[in-house]
Amino acid sequence: MTQTPSTAAAAPPRRPQLSDVSLSAVTAGLVAVAVSYAGPLLVVLGAAGAAGLTPAQTASWVWAISVGSGIVCIALSLLTRMPVVVAWSVPGAALLITALADHSYSDAIGAYIVAAVLGLLLGATGWFGRLLAVVPRPILAAVLAGVLLPFVLKVAGAVVASPLVAGGLVAAYLLGRRFVPKYAVLLALLSGIALAAASGQVSLPPLTLEFSAALWTVPTFSLQAVMGISVPLLIVTMAGQNGPGLAMMHTSGYEPNDRLLLGTSAAASLAFAPLGAHSINLAAITAGICAGREAHQDPARRYVAGVSCGVFFILFGVFAGPIVALLGAVPEALVTATAGVALVGALQGAFTDALAPGRREPAVVEAAVATLMVTASGVAPFGIVAPFWGIAAGSLVYLLLRQTTAARRRTGGAG
Repeated sequence: MTQTPSTAAAAPPRRPQLSDVSLSAVTAGLVAVAVSYAGPLLVVLGAAGAAGLTPAQTASWVWAISVGSGIVCIALSLLTRMPVVVAWSVPGAALLITALADHSYSDAIGAYIVAAVLGLLLGATGWFGRLLAVVPRPILAAVLAGVLLPFVLKVAGAVVASPLVAGGLVAAYLLGRRFVPKYAVLLALLSGIALAAASGQVSLPPLTLEFSAALWTVPTFSLQAVMGISVPLLIVTMAGQNGPGLAMMHTSGYEPNDRLLLGTSAAASLAFAPLGAHSINLAAITAGICAGREAHQDPARRYVAGVSCGVFFILFGVFAGPIVALLGAVPEALVTATAGVALVGALQGAFTDALAPGRREPAVVEAAVATLMVTASGVAPFGIVAPFWGIAAGSLVYLLLRQTTAARRRTGGAG
């Protein structure tokens, strides 16, 4: 059953208690970080390889985005008592696959700093939050649904590709939802790992516990890097990450302080940029894992999942090398299926907020459908990510249909 906005989430934050800690919340944090490392981190590694970065620069980049994200997750989750999850900009990293090679590394670091300063200005002043407040909430929920839907749909493909591992994982999840809802995702993950190991699909590589190191780079600034990296990085991060991240919080029943969350994330980006972090921002996909019912039935205790996510981010960042090797040893179908089942609750909540019948005027519902279609399509003209175009399309449809309906009412025409 979908969680409605909770009174606990709206109440003043209470002091953290040891009794708030639950295995399901800790598991949600672990799954969120594992999903980040199994997918989004590969985009970062791809960008580093395309730009010809040295192993030390690449390791520092991974260290900076992991440790920076972890610190912000822990601090904001404890401060707000909400499951605040931040991570690095995946569309931003994808942008850097082509853009980074055109500039020196120190110029790129300078461009990251400029993007962080601009993000801090938009976030801490509340300008971005006020801009989002103008957009009807069902449209924002539809953006979130469009972002989550492809990940959930991939579960079916994973089951077809690997019936034993992914199929067994999904079956374990459904049994868990029936008998032990709090631990459904954990049961699914453990079952998938056991089935993969039993079928010989896990081959552990030689591992050495080595600490990843941070490398400070003195930034330099060029207009070309600012225009080629800073501006597009800011756009895709705000539209593709922070917007859906705030929508995720609202859909899960929380009322986040956008100035605090966005301002703190941008400040962390600024602080960790000289170490290689291209962006630290609100997460949407992994936030759905920590803010949904699978983390805990009580929304007031889900902040533990955000704290857990932060702890694992720091741990994974410090031991980035062996962790990436371990994740590479498990079947891709296992990671895909785990992410999909962990996001089912969040997707259900987004659909409910966007398309609930009988509660919305027709213009809003149709606008939400248009938003969902464009966002889920993944289109990215001019290099600007699909969530931006989804919001634009939904807002345009809403304004058009609302004005048409109002004109018909004034003239007494039939609808």
